[in-house]
Amino acid sequence: MSEREFAAQGYVIIPDAVTAAACDRLLGIVDASEHTGAGSRRLLREPAVAEMAAQLQQHPSIAALLPAAARAVQCTLFAKTPDTNWSVTPHQDLSVPVQQRVDAPGWSGWSVKEGTTFAQPPLALLEQLLAVRLQLDDDAQSTGPLEVLPGSHRGGRLSMEALRAQFGAPRVRCIVPKGGVLVLRPLLVHASGKASGVGQRRVLHFLYSPPLEDGVAWPNYVSR
Repeated sequence: MSEREFAAQGYVIIPDAVTAAACDRLLGIVDASEHTGAGSRRLLREPAVAEMAAQLQQHPSIAALLPAAARAVQCTLFAKTPDTNWSVTPHQDLSVPVQQRVDAPGWSGWSVKEGTTFAQPPLALLEQLLAVRLQLDDDAQSTGPLEVLPGSHRGGRLSMEALRAQFGAPRVRCIVPKGGVLVLRPLLVHASGKASGVGQRRVLHFLYSPPLEDGVAWPNYVSR
């Protein structure tokens, strides 16, 4: 898919972005990390995860889509298993982690999750964010893969009424092989269903952003 097609669709699947052996090493770190239930937003603190963020950033197909001076600012683990099975209605990802609350233009929706401050940035920044979801397990078909509504990111930040209108719209199921990545704009409307099999779906969701302005800073664990 070309950069123009990505701009229009808002997502692309890149198979074989990393090796199966690299995925297995990350799974060992994930299994040893301090997380409960369906995952954690704190994985970028792990050195090996931060190294993978840098490796993915250098992948030619991903680098071409990143904003200038981009850096990884968050890594979220999503762990869907037979014991932690869930579905997610269509939504957009609107929040980013920051160092602390700041009275800055366009920032809203402040909250604290897992000890980290989160907020919704201005639309101009949201439109530049890039999410890279690395599939760590083999079975993506029956473990509730992400479903996306192509092109929906071009509508900006949608109201709840506009999002509800998307519930019945046809979506594309993104079946990503182990070691592959799903690259998407966080404003792209996406959802996922419950797993139908007994396998696991562990995904590392990396978020990349350009530099911040107006006195807002990334958390201390983000590399400078």
